[in-house]
Amino acid sequence: IREALKVLAAKGLVLSRPRVGTIVCNEDDWNIIDPQVLAWHAPHALDDKLFDAILETRRAIEPLVAELAATRATLQEIADLEATWRGMAGAGEDLAAFSRSDIAFHQIVYAASHNPIFRQIGNLIDTGLKFSLEATAVISLDRRMEAVAAHREVVEALRMRNADAARGAANKILDLAARDLVSAKKLKSN
Repeated sequence: IREALKVLAAKGLVLSRPRVGTIVCNEDDWNIIDPQVLAWHAPHALDDKLFDAILETRRAIEPLVAELAATRATLQEIADLEATWRGMAGAGEDLAAFSRSDIAFHQIVYAASHNPIFRQIGNLIDTGLKFSLEATAVISLDRRMEAVAAHREVVEALRMRNADAARGAANKILDLAARDLVSAKKLKSN
């Protein structure tokens, strides 16, 4: 139990003090950038504010990551990205398969940036992306196919080593994600 409490304390979830005991910390003190903390935070408890923060973070980072990946990706990483994109394109109505491929796609792009800090940030983004995909599960297949097309643009930009096109395609993906989150919120509120 002591070791478990140490782990929780390191993540900002609890505070242990001699002669006081252990208390649960205020949610504002939680280390929300820890992928485990974000994963433990039940998806239904993720509010609009946190979804917006995740999207804002993605907007700040992913275009640069895609740009770097366009100049640094290995041929194997580009081939892996292509295969993962095919998984997205072939998923059809299978949301679980689509989500697995989408998350893997982003992991490959982060890895292809060859920046170890961005790669670690990518782990956090993956968790947020998973919750975003669950939240937007209500969107139509046509909308998902628009995202597939935008992801294809990233693949092509990396293949052509076109950093500007990679940045533009990443921004397009983020615009579609923002639109889908807004649509999902409207559908769920009706």
